[in-house]
Amino acid sequence: MKALVTGISGFVGSHMAEFLLHQGVEVVGTIRNRSRMDHISHLRKDIRLAECELRDPFSVETLIGQEKPELIFHLAAQSFVPTSWNSPIDTIHNNVAGQVNLFEAVRRFELPAKIQIACSSEEYGQVEPEETPIRETNPLRPLSPYAISKVAQDYLGYQYFRSYGLHVVRTITFNHTGPRRGENFVTSNFAKQIVDIEKGRKAPVIHVGNLEAKRDFTDVRDVVRGYWLALEKGQPGENYNIASGTCYTIAEMLNTLLSFSNVDIEVQTDPSRLRPSDVQILLGDYRKFNEATGWKPEIPFERTMQDLLQYWRSQP
Repeated sequence: MKALVTGISGFVGSHMAEFLLHQGVEVVGTIRNRSRMDHISHLRKDIRLAECELRDPFSVETLIGQEKPELIFHLAAQSFVPTSWNSPIDTIHNNVAGQVNLFEAVRRFELPAKIQIACSSEEYGQVEPEETPIRETNPLRPLSPYAISKVAQDYLGYQYFRSYGLHVVRTITFNHTGPRRGENFVTSNFAKQIVDIEKGRKAPVIHVGNLEAKRDFTDVRDVVRGYWLALEKGQPGENYNIASGTCYTIAEMLNTLLSFSNVDIEVQTDPSRLRPSDVQILLGDYRKFNEATGWKPEIPFERTMQDLLQYWRSQP
């Protein structure tokens, strides 16, 4: 069996490749000429990389025609919410055009591929306290250009299933983290700051944004197992929450990280880290996905945080 992983050099893509290799699957991944390769350097001998600009329909059609994968895990995206505020049209174009080109190529070749698309809990946006834990039936009230792009990807998945019969499974993943998470993201940013303090690279002060927001964190290694099960057992056209079902404030997450360090650290709010609008609570209900696939999170939050800290300690 052959699987195509778009964005294979990214955080989730690298973990997805590892998981697929353990399943004995042939893995092909898309990269761009400016892709960082450090996340997949240990996998280079076991995977095949294809340079592909997903925003270019010819590039995508060439790739799909050559590889004809049986499974497609579409993970490539501009995934950092603050960047979407600075470059809204780039985020929307990147995330939407890339997926449309992928769908169109699969459709033109009449490929019987199963396609998983990585949607986001940011789609739910403004969630009222009485609406938690969030189910797939909750209204979508997106609060960022990134969230808008993910709503578009989500509904395009449904539309191509209904219109053309493409086997698309829509996974709505809540916050996920773990080793190799980019330092722009809050868990990794805090972990890296702690390690920089431990190593004497910066003063013993950690800079933070909104610590009151509540998030549902799942380990990336549980998430990629969920993506596999989505294609193995999920129903095409359906959307499934992938979440831990447990909520932590950003302050609680930070305190968990700090508990694994012996250094005294002061916490200071940095106004530049505050967003124009922020989703206050994201707590997911994953029962629908559990009933369809048997998936449930297995890695405890504390282990995820400890592994993340150890990852940054291992970096030069």
